[in-house]
Amino acid sequence: MTKIPATMRAAVFQGIRDVPVESVPIPSLGPNDVLIEVSHCGICGSDLHFIVHWPGAGKPGTIEGHEFSGRVAATGSSVSKWNVGDLVVGGPTPRCGRCEFCVQQRPSLCTERGRVGADDGDWMGAFAQYKKLHEDQVLRVPPGLELRFAALVEPMAVALHGITRSGGADATKRYLVTGGGPIGFLSVAALRAAGVTQIVVSEPHVARRRLCEQLGAQTVDPSELVRPIMPHDIVDDPFDVVLECSGHRSAMEAGVAQLKRAGIMVFVGAGIHAPKIDPNRLLLNELTITGAFVYDHDGFPNALELLAAGSIPLDLLVESDDVSLDGLVGACVALNEGQLAAKVMIVPGLGEGI
Repeated sequence: MTKIPATMRAAVFQGIRDVPVESVPIPSLGPNDVLIEVSHCGICGSDLHFIVHWPGAGKPGTIEGHEFSGRVAATGSSVSKWNVGDLVVGGPTPRCGRCEFCVQQRPSLCTERGRVGADDGDWMGAFAQYKKLHEDQVLRVPPGLELRFAALVEPMAVALHGITRSGGADATKRYLVTGGGPIGFLSVAALRAAGVTQIVVSEPHVARRRLCEQLGAQTVDPSELVRPIMPHDIVDDPFDVVLECSGHRSAMEAGVAQLKRAGIMVFVGAGIHAPKIDPNRLLLNELTITGAFVYDHDGFPNALELLAAGSIPLDLLVESDDVSLDGLVGACVALNEGQLAAKVMIVPGLGEGI
């Protein structure tokens, strides 16, 4: 066992754009827990909501960050399958395994999952030097996959679930992705790796459009999407599938208007403003609108396998410069304003100690 300090550096949320780096106690381990020294932690859209967007959404005194990779630093007394030094990522929270949805291999709908967004008094995220997890929430990083890219596993699992909910990647179909942020461009990367070539991304920020083009998609500004006046009218060159990854009301409304008859729209991105959708468009064209909440039952293993397969240009998916805990707020602001396009990785080991 490596020597574990008594305290660690962590970015502690106090309010909007107020996330100071503080010295906090290292979490103590139970017999079935694993302590992970965090290597990289990606900034998620939910982190932007807490840190930049929504006053009152975050809980003061908490540590955010859930897209992380690292090394096992210590194990509880009953842990046998993990050793100090193992390269790992954090996996999904275990579900009950008994309810109708778990039995149907739809753990995202587990009836015992709790209220989404409810405070977890024991929650401590990975914008910190160490993170504690139960041994069953840890997954091994495949050989050859760098930790900074392994930290993409959680958002990639989200993107794969959106594609699953659309009926699966189909090279004969035409896809529209609304929102070229991380879930959007990871959806593009996953579709391209599956052989899909007809992909258009609607995104207002130039840098994000450029990234999606590098990944193999065509792009448009959202203003270019035409909305037919009559519900029975169909746009020229309609889409079989729309993956709505932005969470913006205008994108949801525009996306429905781009579907061909019998088309499918999947809400992947979460937002707070409800769209106005004409039910007659759904009725007359037999459209399907559905949601995608978190992951497939095998989403994390599949995401790790895809990231390690060599079929995706991983260097395009992550910003070239890693960021210290002290730079977290600045990176969130830059992402929110579209100045940065790819995933930003926070590296808790960078920077001076407290």
